[in-house]
Amino acid sequence: MMPYGPYGPGPWGWGWMVGGWIIMLVFWGLVIVGIVVLIRALAGRGPAGATHPDSAMEMLRRRYAAGDITKEQFEEMKRTLG
Repeated sequence: MMPYGPYGPGPWGWGWMVGGWIIMLVFWGLVIVGIVVLIRALAGRGPAGATHPDSAMEMLRRRYAAGDITKEQFEEMKRTLG
């Protein structure tokens, strides 16, 4: 019985082979996640759900400019937003 041989995997051969596949999958998963994050950053989008602090005020200004709300409503909502 030969633990090592020219055609055998050796005593840890299969374990290293399975571990190697797992490490390779983790590596490529991290590469793909990194590419997605980079593309989002270059496109100007932050993480999902992130909003700009002035987005609510900007929306309020647009509604007022379009005539959707009155000046009184605009002022009240502006005070509410801070």
